[in-house]
Amino acid sequence: MTLATEEFAKLFTTEEANELIPRLEVLVRKLQASAAQARARAAAAGPSANLEELSRSDPVIRTAMREMSKIAQEIQDLGCFLKDIDLGLVDFPAELNGDTIFLCWQYGEPRLVAWHPIDEGFSSRKPLPGGPKVYLN
Repeated sequence: MTLATEEFAKLFTTEEANELIPRLEVLVRKLQASAAQARARAAAAGPSANLEELSRSDPVIRTAMREMSKIAQEIQDLGCFLKDIDLGLVDFPAELNGDTIFLCWQYGEPRLVAWHPIDEGFSSRKPLPGGPKVYLN
């Protein structure tokens, strides 16, 4: 399935996306911390604990999940797509050679180094044209 360019509110240039990375680093770090807190609290409740029920009865989990939702919404409001919390994957819709693609950033990368087709994922990352030579995946 290929998404059309008009399905995205914004298409990023590499420079625009790179400008957001410092902000995304903070957001993803907070998101990962909240997720870890919720998981640890749920694990303490036992392996058969239902996370949905726990989120209603446990204020720590409820607060962590609200924070996660708020951060995910903030990332989305920037025009980005949060793809994986644990890996810290964020995609930016962009255009390359007339095709709509995702510029792909992973938490810890100081700048964008890769892209992938919009109907594929992280495992299909390719180096950005003209970018530094990096080992991907």
